[in-house]
Amino acid sequence: MGIAVRALVTSLTAHDQAVRDLEKALEPSFESHPDAEIIDSLPGLGLVLGARVLSEFGDDRTRWLDAASRRCYAGTAPITRASGKGRVVLARYVRNRRLADACYLWAFSALTKSPGARSYYDQRRAAGDTHNKALRRLANKLLGQLHYCLNEHVSYDEALAWPVRTEPERAVA
Repeated sequence: MGIAVRALVTSLTAHDQAVRDLEKALEPSFESHPDAEIIDSLPGLGLVLGARVLSEFGDDRTRWLDAASRRCYAGTAPITRASGKGRVVLARYVRNRRLADACYLWAFSALTKSPGARSYYDQRRAAGDTHNKALRRLANKLLGQLHYCLNEHVSYDEALAWPVRTEPERAVA
């Protein structure tokens, strides 16, 4: 048993070192990008996750006309299907899966970095959303904030991103 544990520890140590080496190699490329400072200012986006989100959206600023197009591409925008008196809101399944995974991780990470994001998530959970649904809605909000920051060439501002609300948001999705 001891030999097996030592082998696992050696393997994990080598893996950890490889990850650190990749981060060191990624840092100069990411930091040299014109939008790196904006991406890095958003809560929950660090070097690796920020580079992943940036690479999935690409460099073409004219590709994303509005925040809704970014949200649909990432799969965070809900789909509403209505017929007669029936109405159902569903998660989007046709999406960029790598970006959707990155946005999920981003939203999860933002819970500890942003009081506004945490408050929004808690409101959604109190309204009856599941954990995944609340994170998807939070990611949807964060993508809108990312779009605004990139279009206006400004860093993230917590006070502008999460204004204090007097009434609770109604449940849509």
